[in-house]
Amino acid sequence: MSPQEVVRGALSLLKGMKVTIRAFLGPSVTCQYPRETLELSPRFRGHIKLVADEEGKLYCRVCGLCARSCPTGCIVVEGVKKEGEKRKTLTRFLLDFTRCSHCGLCVEVCPTGAVAFSQDYNLASFSKEDFYFDLVEEFRRRGGG
Repeated sequence: MSPQEVVRGALSLLKGMKVTIRAFLGPSVTCQYPRETLELSPRFRGHIKLVADEEGKLYCRVCGLCARSCPTGCIVVEGVKKEGEKRKTLTRFLLDFTRCSHCGLCVEVCPTGAVAFSQDYNLASFSKEDFYFDLVEEFRRRGGG
């Protein structure tokens, strides 16, 4: 091995070490979850949720367009028409999250804007039953209507 090859090898090693040291001393890219969380994009698609007005009344008219437009059939909408009222009242909005493909057709087709994507992302569970939601009950549990 000639002295020139040794010098070239040493310079190559120093170049590599320069890159490594720069990365080591630079800012950390990894987020230490769950102590830190990243800010979600406004376009993040969590499971769907029901939207209400300022008074807490749901916008849903129980038209069923969301259920009919769903390609996986994961939505069931039920309502009752009470005497003296023009529209049906939403009683159950069932979502089978195990079948949802987050395509967004239900959100796009809703004429009143009653269905939107939530920002919920931490939905891990060992039980399949935890992924069947009644969105009306969930809305009430969170303090709505």
